[in-house]
Amino acid sequence: MKYIEVQITTTTEAADAIYNILIEAGTAGVVIEDPNDFSMMNTDEKSWDYVEQELIDSLGTDVKVKGYFPCEEYNDDKMKEIQRRVHQLGEFGLDKGPGVITTKDVYDEDWANAWKQYYKPVKAGEKIVIKPTWEEYHAQAGDLVIEMDPGMAFGTGTHETTVMCIKLLEKYVTPDSIVFDVGSGSGILGISAVKLGAKHVECVDIDSVACKVAKENAAHNNVVDKLGVKCGNLLDVIKEKADVIVANIIADIIIGFTPDAWKAINPGGIFISSGIIKDRKDEVLDKISSSGFEVIEVLEMGEWCAIAAGRKDNA
Repeated sequence: MKYIEVQITTTTEAADAIYNILIEAGTAGVVIEDPNDFSMMNTDEKSWDYVEQELIDSLGTDVKVKGYFPCEEYNDDKMKEIQRRVHQLGEFGLDKGPGVITTKDVYDEDWANAWKQYYKPVKAGEKIVIKPTWEEYHAQAGDLVIEMDPGMAFGTGTHETTVMCIKLLEKYVTPDSIVFDVGSGSGILGISAVKLGAKHVECVDIDSVACKVAKENAAHNNVVDKLGVKCGNLLDVIKEKADVIVANIIADIIIGFTPDAWKAINPGGIFISSGIIKDRKDEVLDKISSSGFEVIEVLEMGEWCAIAAGRKDNA
């Protein structure tokens, strides 16, 4: 099947927002090529398998976000809407970088597998190891290995924002925890929570492709008895309450979503938020604090930060 590849040259800061723009435009899948992710792989010997330097060099310095649209579903109006929203990112405090948009014809077998050469096993925390299904990994004592096939719902590599979320989940998930993974994508964080002993996990994503892939990955990892997947907007499709909510999204959505997260967390529960560019950290911290949470800790990695906050019982 032939697709139109829409490539947007941007920055690490704006990549997740552009991912969302393409998803909302109806793309069949998104690939994110970020040289910063791969550079981190090769400098952190304890966490990452190496990616060949020639592959990193071939990416250049710009971040490229690529969306793939079936030919019959792509037209000039869709292109203009994508252009408008990309150029609007500055109004939300995001540096879009070059913001150059190009298109070309590709076939699904070409784009669906080409990025796999960059996706390697990663030890994301003290215990959790994320392993692509097609890669070999020799587990060490204490490793909790998650087998992932991101399919059309994931970019290349494992982002710093995901790694920080896993580190925080390792600290705060207990055997009694009910966990909500909001904006779950391919299900990495939700599956991690189950592997860490959570009693039950609900993954939520607005993208039906992501929900399908999350279900498949839950089956790969034999956690379907403890992990549910719902397709919907944020917490709109969940009526229960959680002990831990993890949301790896972007600063603007976290700011708007935080009051709802407070309502959905049991007293003393933990709210983990990530996908926050460092320049927006203080703004997010202010919103979290004013919404009835007490900030416990802030992690930083690369250009990103993640926040763990506890719901105050007297809020």
